[in-house]
Amino acid sequence: MSNNLIACTHTGSLPRPDDLIQLMWAVGDGIPVDEAALEERIAAAIDAIVGRQLDSGVTVVNDGEMSKPSYATYVKDRLSGFGGESVQDYHFQDLVDFPRSAEEVLNNPGRRKRSAPACTGPIEMIDPEAARRDMVKLVKAASARGHDNIFSSAASPGVVSIFFNNNFYDTREEYVFAIVEAMRHEYEAIAEAGAVVQLDCPDLAMGRHSSYANLTTEEFRSTIAVNIEALNHAVRNIPAEQLRMHLCWGNYPGPHNHDVPIADIIDIVWSAKPKTVLFEGANPRHAHEWAVLHELGVPNDKVICPGVIEPQSNYIEHPELVAQRIQKWAEVTDPERLMAGVDCGFSVHVGIKNIDPDVAFAKLAALSQGCEIASKRLFG
Repeated sequence: MSNNLIACTHTGSLPRPDDLIQLMWAVGDGIPVDEAALEERIAAAIDAIVGRQLDSGVTVVNDGEMSKPSYATYVKDRLSGFGGESVQDYHFQDLVDFPRSAEEVLNNPGRRKRSAPACTGPIEMIDPEAARRDMVKLVKAASARGHDNIFSSAASPGVVSIFFNNNFYDTREEYVFAIVEAMRHEYEAIAEAGAVVQLDCPDLAMGRHSSYANLTTEEFRSTIAVNIEALNHAVRNIPAEQLRMHLCWGNYPGPHNHDVPIADIIDIVWSAKPKTVLFEGANPRHAHEWAVLHELGVPNDKVICPGVIEPQSNYIEHPELVAQRIQKWAEVTDPERLMAGVDCGFSVHVGIKNIDPDVAFAKLAALSQGCEIASKRLFG
């Protein structure tokens, strides 16, 4: 990304202030909230979170998803067609194997508050200004600090289709492409604001051990190929250089012993339009896969952003470890086509309790310091 510095970023969600968590939980519970006061609080939270990222040394920053109850479920408030019975949790094969782990995961307060009703009618964009409001706040906060290297995350068509059961459309394909035309407006609004659009795609990996667990490997590959086709259609008006996508096996503290190997899906992932691909590379289940991609190779038109710190543990990675991990990934692809990131978000559902919020920013500082060390070694 740079001749002198490995850029660092994260995958979207950052810890929200306690009072904002309470406000957003109230909104989710249907308790009346002063909308102007909520917007003002979100704006203040975005301003603060941009400052904390820059203070930590993050080079590509976002709004921390301050306005969203979750990285995927927020769409129910921006699109029509969702209602009926809420689907609170999903069938994760690893949590079936280890029920005490399941109890810990499912009792997390942020996850308990998550709401994902079914699709019960035609999907259309009903609040096209929501993404624009987000971007106004983010651009203002970044510009005030002389920074313009920003991104904003958005749910991919595929992940929306697995979070919200389809009780309306005749086929899954029809459902996914209906989501495309509704979400396209959000993607384009982010791009028009000058930010990089991040498409969050847990459907391509986490989907294997949850919603698509009953499929054969080839059936799963065919399913995610359709999801990629839908994603590409949704971002058809945005340059590849202004797009990045996050490949995710699920940000929850489970065993992950059913995670699909990256080797089984990466050829399909590469067919997605986004130039930059973020994926897990630090946690104990996927840290070895740098060797897999070293063997398989990375297309010349792609930039990779592996996680070199992880968001589930209060251990703060040593900057030297971060540098060593980056140097390993520099054996997989040219350093000029390498960024350094985080395995997943620090707070994927509002109020989730995974990590000390202050530790999250200390980990981001370690990420930045590791990038500096590695850059000196890689670029001289």
